[in-house]
Amino acid sequence: MVATLSSYTGARSIASPGTGYDGVVRISDGLNYGSGVLLNGGRAVLTAAHLLYGAIPSNITVYFETSDGLHTTGASALTFFPGYNPVNSNGDLALVFLSDSAPVSAERYGLYRDGDAVSQRFTMVGYGIPGTGETGIDLHYAGDYTRLKAENRFDADALTVKEALQDNLVWSPLADSLLVADFDNGESVYDALGSLLGIAETGNDSEGMITPGDSGGPAFIADRVVGIASYIGIYHDKDYDGVPLNSSIGELGFWQRVSYYQEWIDQSLRESYQGVPVRRDEVEQSVTEGDAGTEYVYFLLEFTGERADPDEWVSIDYVTRDGTAVAGEDYLYQSGTAVLYPDESHAVIPVEIIGDTVPETSEYFSLVVTNPVGGSFGDGVTELIALRTIIDNDFYL
Repeated sequence: MVATLSSYTGARSIASPGTGYDGVVRISDGLNYGSGVLLNGGRAVLTAAHLLYGAIPSNITVYFETSDGLHTTGASALTFFPGYNPVNSNGDLALVFLSDSAPVSAERYGLYRDGDAVSQRFTMVGYGIPGTGETGIDLHYAGDYTRLKAENRFDADALTVKEALQDNLVWSPLADSLLVADFDNGESVYDALGSLLGIAETGNDSEGMITPGDSGGPAFIADRVVGIASYIGIYHDKDYDGVPLNSSIGELGFWQRVSYYQEWIDQSLRESYQGVPVRRDEVEQSVTEGDAGTEYVYFLLEFTGERADPDEWVSIDYVTRDGTAVAGEDYLYQSGTAVLYPDESHAVIPVEIIGDTVPETSEYFSLVVTNPVGGSFGDGVTELIALRTIIDNDFYL
């Protein structure tokens, strides 16, 4: 990850363990490496398809750098967005399903589902080759893999950029599927998208750009994954050092827009869950705690109404709430939005229960559901609450 005015060895650029980015991982297939991000549920990492295209799960290693040390796990399965087009980098997304649950100390992240990312600032995080805005990536860097972060602003959708170029590029990005940011240093002479699109925005001193090794790394808005790093590009003479594609000032970064692909992500995750309830009488109100790692307890979301439009999405917001069970000690806090897509009438929301060997009494927590879109809870009802009990499997002496 490249930083502008400050060195990449400074505290501002390093995404140290325990600072909120421990769910940003390094991924290797034995030949190549890149970055990825752990999603809610703790069993799948979202990354770039081109990073692992042709790889087999048994060769993949995922590295977690967390507040309690370095953890590694393998992959049990790998799935690519079915419409992935390597030529145009459309649908450049893959899901790595982990062979073990992710460490409890690694953050899980939800998706940024709104389509308003353009013009918003974001934080990018990854394990790419470091460097500076003036010199680009450090080709002689021989240090350890370091997780770095920087800021930027999404200036446009890629199709808007293509149309503004007005030339016969073979490149054909899908509308609304690819976000673009340029690497600014405060000087308009190097403001690539500013000059092309008439945007008066030249960045700040936290600006940065993705580099090789950041492929698959997340971009965050408000702690939600808004984009996945895909590739870099240039626009004519705006490149600061005249060296193309080395992530220097004036170059462009491209991120797959997660909200465009959320249906595939959600449904791929749902298909991976084992033993999920599909009817109310199948829902288990309690779960037995394990000795290590995490186990799922499921909440079942059902929609019994009728859609005004068969293609309408129905959604709710949810958040876990402590009872006698405490988030971070007994279960992992989770919040997000659950969407029922066309032809879906139900879906599960999994919450991870933390295993330990400490004797304790049975405890409970709840899931609070609000903000129904496309339906309602009934007259005067603003929230629904469901309880789950965690049964301890350890013995008192």
